Amino acid sequence: MQFNHRKYHASPVVHLPDRQWPNQVFTKAPRWVSVDLRDGNQALRSPMTVTRKQQLWQLLIKLGFKEIEVGFPAASQPDYDFVRWLIEQDQIPADVWIQVLTQARADLIERTFTALQGAPRAIVHVYNSISPIQRSRVFNQDRAGIMKLAMQGAEWVANTAAHYSDTHWRFQYSPESFSQTELDYAVEVIQSVLNVWQPTSSQPCIINLPATVESNSPNVFADQVEYVKRALNHDDRVILSIHTHNDRGCAVAATELALLAGAERVEGTLLGNGERTGNVDIMTLAMNLYSQGIDPELDMSNPDEIITVIEDCTGIACHPRHPWVGELVYTAFSGSHQDAIRKCLQQQTPNTTWQVAYLPIDPRDLGRDYSAVIRVNSQSGKAGLAFVLEREYGLLLPRWIQQALAPIVQYETEQQGGMIDAQRIRTLFEQTFICDQAPVQLLGYQLQRNGHDDMTARLMVNHQEIIIHGTGSGALAAFIAAWCNWSGQLLDVRDYYEQALGAGTDADAVAYVLLADDANQNAAIAGVAIDRDTVSAALKAVISAVNLRQLQLVTSD
Repeated sequence: MQFNHRKYHASPVVHLPDRQWPNQVFTKAPRWVSVDLRDGNQALRSPMTVTRKQQLWQLLIKLGFKEIEVGFPAASQPDYDFVRWLIEQDQIPADVWIQVLTQARADLIERTFTALQGAPRAIVHVYNSISPIQRSRVFNQDRAGIMKLAMQGAEWVANTAAHYSDTHWRFQYSPESFSQTELDYAVEVIQSVLNVWQPTSSQPCIINLPATVESNSPNVFADQVEYVKRALNHDDRVILSIHTHNDRGCAVAATELALLAGAERVEGTLLGNGERTGNVDIMTLAMNLYSQGIDPELDMSNPDEIITVIEDCTGIACHPRHPWVGELVYTAFSGSHQDAIRKCLQQQTPNTTWQVAYLPIDPRDLGRDYSAVIRVNSQSGKAGLAFVLEREYGLLLPRWIQQALAPIVQYETEQQGGMIDAQRIRTLFEQTFICDQAPVQLLGYQLQRNGHDDMTARLMVNHQEIIIHGTGSGALAAFIAAWCNWSGQLLDVRDYYEQALGAGTDADAVAYVLLADDANQNAAIAGVAIDRDTVSAALKAVISAVNLRQLQLVTSD
């Protein structure tokens, strides 16, 4: 088998040298239409039951959709039953329009209106395919024949609606396969439908332009939409809608450019469910607007609830890298990314414009906390583990501790082949730097301050109790002097840092010391200790370093 690109040809582009859409900007959200219950449902291995549809309906209402395509009642009994449930159980809020789909066939249109009987307001969406392939290979009709079909369908809809005067009707027409159709002909068909319906400014109709199969790049689709918008002369009797699919992976981009080109209304699904590669993902579009400071007019603040319902109703799992709402989209494993995020978060203040590297929005806006922003694996560096220990345990590691701990954590992750959790990182931290019990252990101390500090410390050294004395400027210096006087070592404190673990007088103190001795001036070793008493923490940190140095010497011997 050969991969033969010559079987295909490029789609035609639109001659629109004075196109205006590249100069437009987003200022507000479009009119959103969820088609999860119909277009999304028809693409499922196991279509939704009425119960599942009811569950999804409640979610869509909660999110704020004002137009919802609820089914194809003439083609499916569950769809018909669901529409009747909505109407008979008074489930449609006063500001919500339900929409139903039907082909341009008299019998289907009649049953559609029967299903809608008693609805306070409804959109009847009629369609027929008009592309050259559909005309010649499916319907065996010329242009005139297909146009007659569209007009006939529009007449059937208008005439049937007249028999149900208690409902506020709105009509919608889709020239299916619009994006693969000659533009001049598509406009002729649309105009013929408008001539039948005779919409007004107060009673507009909807013209929906579908990319039934995405076959062009997004800029071409935008040109097509702008072409139609111009041909309709920006008619306020027409609401211009779009319905994109994702065959080329460009549905979101095509929709955004089409909105710039003059579309006002978007049909799509949550998480992009739909035929083949899916419909355009309304969640992604809404969050794109939100990230630019525009109110999307949909409540996406609890994506985990949305994902749970969609997964339950469709049987399709949300990808962990799904834009904006996937499990891992606000997670950094890379060391350089972690460092940038950590530094930015430290400088981010409330009520200011969000400016954090690698996080285009604040995860908390979507109900996520910072617990998953930085996770540690073999690709992570010192900033990642420092962030995790600070976030989970309040440990503020000095840089030299981070540098010493990073290769130990990296080795661990390489050995186990995956992520490492906060508890394991803390265990490695304690095993590496806290060693204040043997061979040297602090049993007690006395400190007197008389212009200088006199230290008397009681230690257990190799199972023998000793007393050491020293004087210095501060408790730490006095203890170092006492140890050097007794041991003969010359210790040099290269760096020291201490912190409180929490607030209040009963909070533990953590002390970090970087210590070198006269024999190994170029091999400083770090020690750490945690104690309720700050002086004890400092002394035990020195002891940890001394003990760790002794263990190193024993190991090397």
